[in-house]
Amino acid sequence: MENYQHVLLAIDFFEQSQLVIERAKHIATTYQSQLSLIHVVDNLPFADLVYAGFPPDNLELMTVLMDNAKTKLANLAKELNVMEQNSYLEIGSPKTEIVRIANTINADLIIVGSHGRHGLALLLGSTSNGVLHHANCDVLAVRLQDED
Repeated sequence: MENYQHVLLAIDFFEQSQLVIERAKHIATTYQSQLSLIHVVDNLPFADLVYAGFPPDNLELMTVLMDNAKTKLANLAKELNVMEQNSYLEIGSPKTEIVRIANTINADLIIVGSHGRHGLALLLGSTSNGVLHHANCDVLAVRLQDED
């Protein structure tokens, strides 16, 4: 097996993210790989608000979400010694944006957390499942425990 040269860590900043971060750090160190980061702010909840009758003035909320995500991503990049140009903050469908950035930067491994959903929850759109089925490179789905 060849060494991974460029690892893309897709991070969601939920409680169990540290497990995914540690796995990415270990793999990048082991293979002496370049490490890049991506966080995607999903725009779907805002469409739901419009359809539910709320006013479409969600620019302020999106600005707050993006500012918070930018700060968290910058802090993580500093912690992992990842240069700013290798940190990506995107808006859109997480699975689509993760795969797009992986292709753009020629990543040969994507690391993403997976909650192991089943049934309807899986059909409604698991990010890790979408990345796995659309990526042009290897994908490591780090199993996270669902909180019951």
